[in-house]
Amino acid sequence: MSDHYYSKKPESQSNPNILEMEILGQTFKIVSDSGVFSKKSLDKGTETLIKAMPILPTDRVLDWGCGYGIIGLVAATLGKEVEMIDINERAIKLANENIRVNKIKNACAYQSDGFQQVKSTFDIIVSNPPFRAGKKVVHGLVEEAPLYLVPNGRLCIVVQRKQGAESLAKKMNEVFGNIETLDRSGGYRVLLSQKLTN
Repeated sequence: MSDHYYSKKPESQSNPNILEMEILGQTFKIVSDSGVFSKKSLDKGTETLIKAMPILPTDRVLDWGCGYGIIGLVAATLGKEVEMIDINERAIKLANENIRVNKIKNACAYQSDGFQQVKSTFDIIVSNPPFRAGKKVVHGLVEEAPLYLVPNGRLCIVVQRKQGAESLAKKMNEVFGNIETLDRSGGYRVLLSQKLTN
């Protein structure tokens, strides 16, 4: 079986390393490893999302496809509570280790294939989703997200323009009835849709 960062159990040999990431004026120590997304540095898409995500101090946040957890860690400093999910077992171990290392008290991480293990609803779902896993996975996130959002809850996704930004924006507009671009820099777009109540 080929090994991807969106595999349940990465087969690549574990080779942990420590990264320091400075973002929004804060420094985070990150334990990373082989078999997870962007294992050697903060990728541009994630950084673009973090800088644009509109998290309020009262927000309950879901980081969907969290990897080693940097989006969720930053979200925890901005919002009230954070849950982080990923299909990848190794990513979840790392995310929990990074919650501990950075002394984050209002976040947890657990393994979930899509929303399967999610039991709560959220004010905002943020994601740099695994586009390499295919359109079905990413569009599935958009289609299911309203079930896990409170009324007026928001879905915020970063996408590389060349990885189907137009198609994703169209899908989000189809599902939510609205779409906004929060940022379009460095070849990325940060898209936001809101679950409107009638």
